[in-house]
Amino acid sequence: MTLQLDQQPTTASAPGDVQVHRVGGRIGARIEGVRLSGDLDDATVQQVRAAILRHKVVFLRGQHHLDDEGHIAFAERLGTLTTAHPTVNTGSERIYTLSANKGMAANSWHTDVTFVDRVPAFSVLRGVTIPPYGGTTVWANTVDAYERLPQSLKALVENLWAVHTNDHDYADRDLTEHHDDAVAVARRAEFRRTRYETAHPVVRVHPETGERALLLGHFVKQLVGHNQLESSILFNLLQNRVTRLENTVRWTWAEGDVAIWDNRATQHYAVADFGEEPREVRRITVAGDVPVSVDGRRSEVLVGDASGFADIDALIS
Repeated sequence: MTLQLDQQPTTASAPGDVQVHRVGGRIGARIEGVRLSGDLDDATVQQVRAAILRHKVVFLRGQHHLDDEGHIAFAERLGTLTTAHPTVNTGSERIYTLSANKGMAANSWHTDVTFVDRVPAFSVLRGVTIPPYGGTTVWANTVDAYERLPQSLKALVENLWAVHTNDHDYADRDLTEHHDDAVAVARRAEFRRTRYETAHPVVRVHPETGERALLLGHFVKQLVGHNQLESSILFNLLQNRVTRLENTVRWTWAEGDVAIWDNRATQHYAVADFGEEPREVRRITVAGDVPVSVDGRRSEVLVGDASGFADIDALIS
């Protein structure tokens, strides 16, 4: 089913004192009047979901009551959950803990886990330990990036496909800064321990809204049918459209904050500018379907089996 979204730039107040306030012209909203839990009534859950679909990423302050159990219970209201990560052993079945006190592996633009065929639908990220400065996160609207392309470029990209993988040189960029950091080396080895490659359409059709979005980010290895030079030129041309400042929103975290984003319509970047201060956020992921191109073709698995990460059959049943 295609959902028609109201694109008017208004601040919304809904029954039950749920308020949605835009924080960016093209992406991002702050939700007030909601205490996240698994016990939220259906109407409130639908209001939150609608806000995510419309604004691509939403932020809720003051959710200090959430522990891991409550975090999971709320995320389940948005859909079937994935395991914590396809390759990284997090010590938890559902919770992916990202801890750092010197840089971050996620400090480049990406959409979560696009190296598998079943790209997640939503991510629910909770601030646990926040540094006194820095450590912000930036999101970009990949739907708006596509919509603002000139028609001639749309005609080109709608026929492009890209190979995404977790075994790619982008992943070594943090090691160039910390080449002697044994922890960073071990993390990278774990991230690559099971190799995945998937061919995705560069333009995917959103399964809930019907919008078209650019599916790119740092897991892209190469554009199908193009050599490395051509791939690099085309990738950078499109990726730069995604990450234009006007197309982004930047969030300054406080402990107890929760960010929820539509992973099918965004990229994000965790900024590693907090020195050696501790930073910890915890993420729970809601399963998504296999992307579909403008002409109806589904993404193709080239290497790896991600069925243990997300049960997409549960989304259909």
